[in-house]
Amino acid sequence: MMECFGLSDTGCVRTNNEDYFQVAPELGLCVLADGMGGARAGEKASQLAVETVIQRVRDSGRRDSQALLEAIEAANREVLGMARADPTLEGMGTTLVAVLDLDDEILVASVGDSRAYLLDQESFRVVTEDQSWVNEVGRPMGLDEGTLKTHPLRHVLTMAIGAGAHLVVNCYMQPWKPGSLLLLSSDGLHGVVPLERIEEIMRSSNGEGRALEVKCRRLIELAREAGGPDNITAVLVRRSVWPPAPTP
Repeated sequence: MMECFGLSDTGCVRTNNEDYFQVAPELGLCVLADGMGGARAGEKASQLAVETVIQRVRDSGRRDSQALLEAIEAANREVLGMARADPTLEGMGTTLVAVLDLDDEILVASVGDSRAYLLDQESFRVVTEDQSWVNEVGRPMGLDEGTLKTHPLRHVLTMAIGAGAHLVVNCYMQPWKPGSLLLLSSDGLHGVVPLERIEEIMRSSNGEGRALEVKCRRLIELAREAGGPDNITAVLVRRSVWPPAPTP
């Protein structure tokens, strides 16, 4: 059984929000996307991609890795088709990160640089690897982190939904233990809030019954306090402790 809560914020600079997310706990599925493209094409791409993934998994009647991969591939075709049908949407695309609850494991699938972080009894860690110029070209070239942070290609993605017919989806299977907490984030969050601050908020125990909402709101606040240069989205997913401990 999973609990989930998400929030999205335009940030302090942008005038529209190209991030989009949906949670479908009845499917054990949460999806986040960060769109790109002019003429509001980015927000169309992200919404279409997320809604397609959710609907395709629901229609499949299955809850397995193949169902999720097929849904993401369908989302890529839908975004490509929309761009072909409307010249004003040329260049539209989106990142995407999705999690599917498989009981004792959780499947994370990602395209682009939206991320998933997992906090469990073992550690706090980044699950995904960005499909970006920095990760796939800059670091292998031996460029240091200081140079990478200011490099003119630092925001370039090497893969995105809607970028082309060839799609590479990175998949990660993680243990999913009772009490584990997973964060999906757009780069408007993890690109400006230090990793140690994200971990601190995820470990905090404030909020009691509203814990996921409180944590999401605080993560958004931290990104805005750091200048909010991009849209900010946080989705938290927790595996419930079930069955509950007996009452003494």
